[in-house]
Amino acid sequence: MKHSVQKGGKGLSLDPFWAACNEATMSPVLLIFWTVALAHTILAGRVCPRPPEIPLATADIQKEEFDIGEEITYHCDPGYVAQSGSRRYTCPMSGRWPIVTFRCIPKKCHYPGPLENGEIQHTGFNYQSFVRFSCDPGYILQGKKTAQCLADGQWSEKLPTCQPVVCPPPPVSEFGALSYLKLVPGNVSVFQDVIKFECLPPLALFGNETAKCLASGNWSELPECRSVECPYPEQIENGFINFALRRTYKYKETVQYGCNPPYVLDGGSASSCEKTGTWSTKPACRAPCAIPVKRATVLYNEQKLKVQDHLRDGIKHAETIWFFCKNKEQQCSYTVPTQCVDGTLSVPACFKERGWFSNLVKTDVADMTPCENIN
Repeated sequence: MKHSVQKGGKGLSLDPFWAACNEATMSPVLLIFWTVALAHTILAGRVCPRPPEIPLATADIQKEEFDIGEEITYHCDPGYVAQSGSRRYTCPMSGRWPIVTFRCIPKKCHYPGPLENGEIQHTGFNYQSFVRFSCDPGYILQGKKTAQCLADGQWSEKLPTCQPVVCPPPPVSEFGALSYLKLVPGNVSVFQDVIKFECLPPLALFGNETAKCLASGNWSELPECRSVECPYPEQIENGFINFALRRTYKYKETVQYGCNPPYVLDGGSASSCEKTGTWSTKPACRAPCAIPVKRATVLYNEQKLKVQDHLRDGIKHAETIWFFCKNKEQQCSYTVPTQCVDGTLSVPACFKERGWFSNLVKTDVADMTPCENIN
């Protein structure tokens, strides 16, 4: 069979393939050639479309069509790093890109702290995240308040510092009566520093003797110095004031007290003018004690003495004597102490006073063998 058309009045073959087909029935080589040519013709019309878009990543070749066998490579966008999947993909004979498994995640910046005497607020440290810096009360931020995590994994700003608030020198009262001492060395006073105040004599300090530098940059309440006077001190019963002048006394001035014999001073001998304008506690003169027995041998100042011979005037306040008592069962003696308290002295109940005649015929209890020496 022959297929032809007329063009310009002459006959022309329409398709050389039909002729090849007729001849192919007679030649296997021509049949193979025809098959390859046909496949080439079919494949020549197939291409891969634009590759699929992947979040946070970009293909290295950007065009609308890709030939069979052409290769692309995905790269993570700036600020992101590969997490999983293959980077490279090839356009297959089917003309359909394989499923792309490549995935990217944001880069992370290192923790920017710690911030001494401050705080770092954040929701994360990924690329493009922000952190905010703040200082504790009493400290001032030196540097930027915020920083952002950049594409290279570094922060946009350096870590700031928190510097303590500075308090100005505290005012002192007129004539320099109020002075202060820094408890921490340094040329300036900063937050939480403490200073100690004192008044020049004879002024008295009213208020706290220390002040602290506050977070506001101000000092806590400062004391003040005032003049204080005390009236002439009062006399004490059975005593006197040493060399006291008839005048008023200033703060911290003192007077000395004494007692008339045989009275004894009870308490410190000095009394001071206090900031309240009154005197500190005065001592008292305490009376001696008469020994309320006529005859007895007692132990006084580690010596055996007879009351009727050596202690007729008694003993002084706060002094102690020991009376001898008898243990009838063991026929031995033991001592019991008693103390003079402002004119009062009690005799132990175990002590038995003997008459003049009994002392002649009976052994004095004080001369008996001490009980603690009996086995």
